[in-house]
Amino acid sequence: MTASLDAPSHQTPAASPRRTQPGRIRRSGRAAGRSLLYCAALIPLAIGAVIVALAGQPRAAAPWWRWLRTRVLGAPSPQATRRPGFFALVGHALLSVLLGTAALMPLGIEVLLLLRGVFYGLVDRGPYNNSWGGPTRAGAWSAHFLVGVPLAVAGLLALIGIAAVHQRLTLALDGGRRAPWLVPVTLVISLAGALFFVAWLHQLPS
Repeated sequence: MTASLDAPSHQTPAASPRRTQPGRIRRSGRAAGRSLLYCAALIPLAIGAVIVALAGQPRAAAPWWRWLRTRVLGAPSPQATRRPGFFALVGHALLSVLLGTAALMPLGIEVLLLLRGVFYGLVDRGPYNNSWGGPTRAGAWSAHFLVGVPLAVAGLLALIGIAAVHQRLTLALDGGRRAPWLVPVTLVISLAGALFFVAWLHQLPS
C-alpha cells in the first residue's frame, strides 16, 4: 500500500528574516562593545608587557594577550604550540602600540558622541543661537546627536577591524600561522591613523 501524496510535510519552515534581525543586531552590538574594550586595552597592556620583558620575565606577559583575545574579544582559544621568547613578545607589544595608537581616534569619536551627542544639552548649556539645530535646546541636542550617530558607527567599524587584525597577531604569537599580509596591514592602519590625526589637528582653530 503506497503512502498518500497528500500527506502533510514535516519539514521545518525556514526562519523568517524578521525573526533573525534582532539577533543580528544584538550580536553586532556585542561585537562592537567587545572590540571597543579590546582596543582600549592595547596600549596599557603593551606598555606592561615591555616592562615585564625588560625585567627578565617576558613569558609572563603572554597570558595577558591570550586573556584579552579570549575573554574580552570572545575569540576561540586554540592550544598554544610554542612559548614566545623575548623578541617575539617585544615585537608583539610594539605592533600593539601601533594599533592601539591608531585606535585612539575612533575611541575618541565614541567619547565625543557621548559628550557632544547623547549628553550635548547637559555639557553645553547654551545659548544655541549659532549651534546646529538651534536656537532651541531640543533642536540643537537632536541635531548634534543625529550628526554623531554615523560618525560613531564608522568609529565602531574601525575598532572592529583593528581588533580583528590584532587578535590574529596574538594567535601568531602562540604559534599560529601568520598571514603574510598581517604586518603590512598593521603598518598601513597605523599610518592611516597618523594621517587622520594630523588632518584633524589642522582643522582645529589656531
